[in-house]
Amino acid sequence: MPPPSELLLPLGMSVAAGLVGSIAVMRRMTLASDAISHVALPGVGIALLFHLNPLVGGLAALFAGTLLIWALERTTHLPTEAIIGVVFSAALAIGSMLTPGAELVEALFGTREAPGRIETVLGLVAAALVILSVIRARSHLVISLVSADLARTTGVSVSRVNLLFLLAFAVTVALGLRFLGVLLMGSLIIIPAATAKHVAGSLRSMQACSIGVAVLATLMGALAAPTLGVDPGPLTITVAAGMFGVSLVLRRPR
Repeated sequence: MPPPSELLLPLGMSVAAGLVGSIAVMRRMTLASDAISHVALPGVGIALLFHLNPLVGGLAALFAGTLLIWALERTTHLPTEAIIGVVFSAALAIGSMLTPGAELVEALFGTREAPGRIETVLGLVAAALVILSVIRARSHLVISLVSADLARTTGVSVSRVNLLFLLAFAVTVALGLRFLGVLLMGSLIIIPAATAKHVAGSLRSMQACSIGVAVLATLMGALAAPTLGVDPGPLTITVAAGMFGVSLVLRRPR
């Protein structure tokens, strides 16, 4: 069983994932949300080639990819999902060529290696910033979701709100790269929120439920993985998927 100090960052990451995921599901970005996490792979590959921390490379690639997606969305007026799909495909192809074979599996599915003290502190600060930013911008995010024109008439900059959300998403993905990798991190953002949507009656209750599912799945994955002899990342997503199955049975009447 991992010591409590090693669970702090995964739990902080899962709270941010649950909160960001609830907004992503409301914005119908479920598939796009999973794809954007793959943008980190080229950065991870470049960092490994230059013997740098792969998390730093992944975060840099996520920021660059987020800004590219935001800029293309503004200039081309194509749907966000289409732009993310193009960037995701290119990033996955480039990243798989750059990442050494031995490290590619860890980059894709995460590692059991515990984070250091500095990484834990910085990660918790980043998770707190994501959580506070999304909570503060929640009303603007909802208004822009209902109607972009309505948001503009109330003084909300839709473009700025979209950029804020994409950056919060990128940071959340970066927080989970060590534990879940680029393939599975998007799932921890999507599945808890999709689960919460089935059983919640309001946005606030949906966000609370999404956070609860993400935290519980992460905790169960981290605690049970050593006993079962499996990696915590895949087990975490399996637990989350199981909770989604239960939510189908408990689905709230419409």
